[in-house]
Amino acid sequence: MQKIRAVVAYKNYFEDFLKKQDRKVQDKIYKILEAIETLEMVPQRYLKYLKGTNGLYEARIQLGSNIWRIFCFFDGNRLVILLTGFQKKTQKTPKKEIDKAVKLMKQYYEEKS
Repeated sequence: MQKIRAVVAYKNYFEDFLKKQDRKVQDKIYKILEAIETLEMVPQRYLKYLKGTNGLYEARIQLGSNIWRIFCFFDGNRLVILLTGFQKKTQKTPKKEIDKAVKLMKQYYEEKS
């Protein structure tokens, strides 16, 4: 399959999260990331913009009744930067998780400039 975007992790936050998940969850995460890399238009059920965050998205993973989120953002059109992930236990994404991801996104841009 032709890759449209590159998906890379910022520092080790994503990898630390991934290592804690069991194999089935990891496989599902890889599947979603592959969709983000290869689909021209990524369906909102896989990747959703978080309003009011200045560019933050959440990759959405569901396996049975369990839900995980991975925060990410676009650096230009073709590069997706993965930040942190967590297992979602409530209806709304916890503000502290969003704040943490926004902080990491700012850190990324500061280091880049």
